[in-house]
Amino acid sequence: MHDFHTHTNYSDGGFLEGMVQAADAAGLEGIGLTDHCTISARGGPAAVRSVYGFNLDLTYERRRQAIEALRDRTTVSLEIYDGVEMDYDPRDERAIREFLDDAEFEYTIGSVHVINGQNVQVSSNFTASSETTRDAIVDDYFEALVSLIESELFDVAAHLDLIERTPPLRGRATTAHYERVARALANSRTVPEINVGRATADAAIVHPSDSFLELLREYDVAVTVGSDSHRPAEIGDRAAFLETYLESRALEPVKPPGLE
Repeated sequence: MHDFHTHTNYSDGGFLEGMVQAADAAGLEGIGLTDHCTISARGGPAAVRSVYGFNLDLTYERRRQAIEALRDRTTVSLEIYDGVEMDYDPRDERAIREFLDDAEFEYTIGSVHVINGQNVQVSSNFTASSETTRDAIVDDYFEALVSLIESELFDVAAHLDLIERTPPLRGRATTAHYERVARALANSRTVPEINVGRATADAAIVHPSDSFLELLREYDVAVTVGSDSHRPAEIGDRAAFLETYLESRALEPVKPPGLE
């Protein structure tokens, strides 16, 4: 059992050593540390990076040293992977490619978090929007997700239907949206993840949804796994949930391509 999507104090998560120890205590065989990274020089993303500390582009070498130090400890029995979760915008493809080529992470996760300058996980961004505007945001989200996949920049596409976390946007995705993503994945080296970051919360959401997952099966798309944990206390419960989830759906996840 591995967890390929977690965060540490190098972005918006708990202390790195605590995350690794919690994964070890939960009986995981491996943990992937995939801190957020935003490299866009545009005003909005740059401000987010400054305010919230999504600055792995400046600190990944220091984090790598910490990972190596933990790997050398005999008290830690699991594999520790040096990954990244990169914010994706089609306008940043060249800069992302150059950064990833230089940084040489063991594997990469790509995420679409922002559409038209609005974080799609923040309900208040859309509560005053019209139905037409909300539908357009969903269309644009899936358009960006397909571009992410087709860019071939990433090993993993994160939380495919992230908009389902947001009540004003929830339920607006269509089979046509899902099918377009499934086709893109079927023709790409990028694999999607089973993300259980909200599965044990009030929202009880797993990405992708069951209907989306069945469509991925039809297209013979492999999946990997991630808890999206930000705190040590989250890892054990989410790992247990993920194990049961995979068993109940007869899923055998793969490692991110960068680790194979």
